Amino acid sequence: MPIQVARIINAPPGPVWAILTDIQQWPHWGPSVRAVQCADRHICKGSSGRVLTALGFWAPFVITEFEEGRYWCWRVFGIPATGHRVESIGEDRCRLLFEIPTLATPYAVVCKIAMKRIAHLSKADEV
Repeated sequence: MPIQVARIINAPPGPVWAILTDIQQWPHWGPSVRAVQCADRHICKGSSGRVLTALGFWAPFVITEFEEGRYWCWRVFGIPATGHRVESIGEDRCRLLFEIPTLATPYAVVCKIAMKRIAHLSKADEV
């Protein structure tokens, strides 16, 4: 069962979702992502490509689950990786959740940094 890291953001879910699914935004919020190559600018189920990691190597990925406006997860190097979820909790507030495989629990620190960056990119005040 994955662990969850969550943050409430004072922004509607739409802009937060747009940041999460636009590959051009990934290097701006993802501490472990320096660049992305993918045929789809906005991911969907089955989108695939590769990310240039902060360690300097390319990692292949595929989007394995996708629910428009709500959830996506992926496999990196064929291994189940982070899930990304946005939940509306009011007109101008949402909850951003990252689901992390149990074996990758230390990655929660990276996810918290990413959430802070996403809140900033959405031009929202964090809670």
